[in-house]
Amino acid sequence: MMILTVLAAVSAAPQEPPYARHPENVVVPVSMEGRQELEEWGYADAVIDGDRVWLSGVVAGLRPGETMADQEAAYDRAFRRLGDVLTRAGSSYDGIVEITTVHTDLPAQIEAFKKVKHRYIRGPYPAWTAIDIDRLVPDRGLVEIKLVARRRPHTAGASKP
Repeated sequence: MMILTVLAAVSAAPQEPPYARHPENVVVPVSMEGRQELEEWGYADAVIDGDRVWLSGVVAGLRPGETMADQEAAYDRAFRRLGDVLTRAGSSYDGIVEITTVHTDLPAQIEAFKKVKHRYIRGPYPAWTAIDIDRLVPDRGLVEIKLVARRRPHTAGASKP
């Protein structure tokens, strides 16, 4: 008799989706151009899984005519895009728990990158791993920034980003 009661309670419990990537948990760009790019490459801006938000990497790249002297502008554009994704996912810069950055020339980029990063992310700081590689896509990419964040407590149970 006790086993039947336990089974009934388990079957009556709200069912969690078996996977995190349901449409209501996937954050996509608001612009049609952005959606087309993500569709072409096959990724989302972010995926919400419970109270965590997993953001896809955003590449900070130089625009035509910009030089390495303009790298701060490239980093600033990337952090503004990340901030937009965080907001649409129910988080903020204060919710970041982990940063991974992939640099095409870490020694030449790190000081300017830190300067811009500190405009957006303040202490106490999240975990951060910086990696040096040969190149990124697109070709003018300098740094790719990937984040994991926690959602705001009042949105953690929400089903729509």
